[in-house]
Amino acid sequence: MKSPRAELVPHMEHYTFVLEDQPYIGFFQYGNERTPVYSTDSCGFRVTHTADGPATVADGRPPGPVRLLAGSSAVFGVGASGDHATVSSRLGSHYAPGLPWLNFAGQSLNSAQELMLLTLFQHLLLPEVAEIVLFSGVNNLVLSRLPAAQHGRHGAFFECGPAPDAAAVPGPAERIAHATALTIRHLGGWKLLAGALGARLTFVLQPLAPWVREEPAAQEKALFDELDDVSNWRRLHNDIASMDVGRAYAAALREGCAGLGVPFLDMNEALGAATGPADWLFVDRVHCVDAGYDAVARVLADRLGTSS
Repeated sequence: MKSPRAELVPHMEHYTFVLEDQPYIGFFQYGNERTPVYSTDSCGFRVTHTADGPATVADGRPPGPVRLLAGSSAVFGVGASGDHATVSSRLGSHYAPGLPWLNFAGQSLNSAQELMLLTLFQHLLLPEVAEIVLFSGVNNLVLSRLPAAQHGRHGAFFECGPAPDAAAVPGPAERIAHATALTIRHLGGWKLLAGALGARLTFVLQPLAPWVREEPAAQEKALFDELDDVSNWRRLHNDIASMDVGRAYAAALREGCAGLGVPFLDMNEALGAATGPADWLFVDRVHCVDAGYDAVARVLADRLGTSS
């Protein structure tokens, strides 16, 4: 008998999460990868499908102004059945095709690493970037459970050390405050660079399944239960996996964004309002299936006014 994962999302076997060690950002996708579900350019950025064909940051950038969708693994599109189904591709090929969208994302990045990615590859983005949508926030809160010694001055990163005992983990309010402070600090860097590029900048709090709705769809429950049997997600992150924590985090980030003058969107609340309780959106609690990414792209185009 097949497992729910093998039966419902067999393409997930091709997301191996094997990354290349990289200075400054820690790790990144290998360049020129070709798998049955994703392709990367020579620098490791995923290919986006646009109305005029494929586009990438390093090799296939179309002429003229572009839009960037930046962030971590959800922007990369873990869970999508192909390059055509990522958020950037759905925007670029269907919901907001007026300007090409580029997938500007790594995997397992915190906010400092996301900002570093922009500084390291800005030379490939000049001269024209019309818009940057930073789709982020979850990883900083996940990493906030790590001990202070692992955070240093700029925040902890994945694989920086062992996870602490549950008794040593700060409470949700302290974790929200810590993650918000880091996220907004690094967003200030994005604002400066976006201004230098002449680009409009928006921050979007990416969706986490329990922040979108209280009860998962039937397919999601089957997938989550299977993952919980083989992973430590529930044990490590149950304290932040509630609607109350998601809304409190969104409120803190909204206030921080307002202080910077950067528009903010809580995709959790927006996605919950735009979809039904039985809609299958997630492959795990952080990443979506094709229909979920399509719904995210539809909401983004509508809320940001980028439907052309």
